[in-house]
Amino acid sequence: LIMIILNQSDVTPASFILNGIPGLEDMHMWISFPFCSMYVVAMVGNCGLLYLICYEDSLHRSMYYFLAMLSLTDLVMCSSTTPKALCIFWFHLKEIRFEECLVQMFFIHTFTGMESGVLMLMALDRYVAICYPLRYSTILTNPVIAKVGLATFLRAVLLIIPLIFFTKRLPYCKGNIIHHTYCDQLSVAKLSCGNIKANVIYGLMAALLIGGFDILCITISYTMILRAVVSLSSADARQKAFSTCTAHICAIVFSYSPAFFCFFFNRFGSHAIPPSCHIIVANIYLLLPPTMNPIVYGVKTKQIRDCVIRIVSGSKNIKSHSI
Repeated sequence: LIMIILNQSDVTPASFILNGIPGLEDMHMWISFPFCSMYVVAMVGNCGLLYLICYEDSLHRSMYYFLAMLSLTDLVMCSSTTPKALCIFWFHLKEIRFEECLVQMFFIHTFTGMESGVLMLMALDRYVAICYPLRYSTILTNPVIAKVGLATFLRAVLLIIPLIFFTKRLPYCKGNIIHHTYCDQLSVAKLSCGNIKANVIYGLMAALLIGGFDILCITISYTMILRAVVSLSSADARQKAFSTCTAHICAIVFSYSPAFFCFFFNRFGSHAIPPSCHIIVANIYLLLPPTMNPIVYGVKTKQIRDCVIRIVSGSKNIKSHSI
């Protein structure tokens, strides 16, 4: 279906020019260093997490399967934009073909939606673990995890494909320079001389169907978790229950904070905030969660921390059967 969209015969520009961060062109080389550092940390951290979850028997549980989904999503999400941004900063390779721009747009919006969905699934996992501990392994079986993961991915794909179609059909006559480091839907649509109302309305609807629904589920899950934890008589039990949620809460903050900024800037605050600030935050939105999630889960999750220590210390007994 994507290829059908890309091969339509409507008149479209051959390519766009990604201009990087407007107003800070002279600082591109300096800005590239934190971008590159975060990308390397994200790649190493998430690949390391996937390796541990794959080969460590004690991590073959639903919580870590969802974490593996998050790591895969993070890898795709940051890799869809950062290499091109670094090419702009280092080699001034600013041109991107129209079809490549649409493909990049598809991956960006699909996997940011996937990120939100996986965070929602992880909240439900914590809800079941704390509120129904005796039924945890029977509710979240491997087939259930596979089905909800696939459903989350398909939801993002099916909601984003029409957005790509709406962008493809637009006539472009306002130049081909995009003041950004990557192709996001609104930045491209603003170059059109056609009516972009459908793009704006559908983009808002997709954001609400994905982000709004996920935030609602996360809120309800943590409300139920809070009620269950408060009812516990032991202070140690309450502390242990809360500690299992710390890493996930941090992941939510890292993901949704820059997302909210970008969402409201695009629609309500484009004249109040400098464009350079928006572009930097938009890149942080795609880089911060992949960078911080492996660090947070490595520090806050005892099983992962123990596995890392065992491997770093040179122990050959990589696999562990302790739960």
